[in-house]
Amino acid sequence: MTDLPRSEGLTIVRLANFVTPVSGGLRTALRHLGAGYRAAGHRPVLIVPGERRSVADTGQGLVVTLPGPVLPASGGYRLLADRRAVEAELTRLSPDRLEVSDRTTLRWTGGWARRHGVRSVMVSHESATGLLRTRGLPGPLASAAADRLNAATARAYDSVLCTTDWAAAEFRRIGVPNLVRAPLGVDLTAMRPLPPTVRAEERARYAAPKDVLLVLCSRLSAEKRPERAVEALARLRALGLPAVLVVAGTGPLRERLTARAARLRLPVRFLGHLGRREALARLLGCADVVLAPGPVETFGLAAMEALACGTPVAVSRSSALPGLIGLAGVASVDTGSGFALAVRELLGRPEEVRRAAARAQAERYGWPAAVAAFLAAHGVRNSGAMDGGWDEPAERRA
Repeated sequence: MTDLPRSEGLTIVRLANFVTPVSGGLRTALRHLGAGYRAAGHRPVLIVPGERRSVADTGQGLVVTLPGPVLPASGGYRLLADRRAVEAELTRLSPDRLEVSDRTTLRWTGGWARRHGVRSVMVSHESATGLLRTRGLPGPLASAAADRLNAATARAYDSVLCTTDWAAAEFRRIGVPNLVRAPLGVDLTAMRPLPPTVRAEERARYAAPKDVLLVLCSRLSAEKRPERAVEALARLRALGLPAVLVVAGTGPLRERLTARAARLRLPVRFLGHLGRREALARLLGCADVVLAPGPVETFGLAAMEALACGTPVAVSRSSALPGLIGLAGVASVDTGSGFALAVRELLGRPEEVRRAAARAQAERYGWPAAVAAFLAAHGVRNSGAMDGGWDEPAERRA
């Protein structure tokens, strides 16, 4: 398959499960990639599951929603389970490229692409090994099961794309030959440090001047390990540090976490999903430390957005984040006490120094470079995505 000139453009159809109006990192990444593809002269289409069929022309391109059942105990995630409906949509759209963000229930689409002469890419947004371990499967069994899954995935698609070396490791382990790397990005315009006066005003909404303000921005589900933020808060207060915790996000564990915080009489405020990016940026920007306890994060967009807002992060040492945050954060052992120690270490650095380091690290991960790398994985050499960015999608500006 040969590259097309940029002026002709490509129809790039993207398929994704586990996307809802209140989901976080994947939804944000899909939006920015689509906007970048469109700005580079291509025709991006995103197909996702929902309650009913709809078609909308947005800043990230065409978004097609197909009816899909809710995955039990997932907190509202739906699946593109109707294979005939998906096939019909693909046939109607006649893509030049296919990009799939689910290696399990949508793996059959790799075969569809091959039969129709369409170049295909599967994007690995998670570690299969790590997810299986979080579900209680012992290490050796998790690795063996992940190896079988990943080998089948690699055979199904022309390329397997991983966003970090950490995510790519499980594919390298089995010698996958069609592995490519492309980073995700951070919105460095919407996510930026707050002026000191604005930061103080925003901070006062959540904490007293003497308090240490911790923020967790995460889906509240088992693989994210949100309970470790509550455990870290309890440990810090037991050590005499007047810390408070604000939680942005929702998910199946919210009621359990709320009950636990109340039982321990901990100052935890649950905000639910923050739909407006400006509100999220202000929250991240006014925090003293943002916690990212998820042990299987392959990029950790919320943590990177915190850095862009000038806030240091304490991250799980088991995730990909230690390789991304540089000196702008601290990698913690996967316990509440470990995260408490990481917070204390970060607070020991002068505030101006830690905030400047956070922003400087985030500036290494702009979206134009990410879009160019993703398009390169699609065989597009001259995407134009490095030429200075693009307008924010309408739903991002709202």
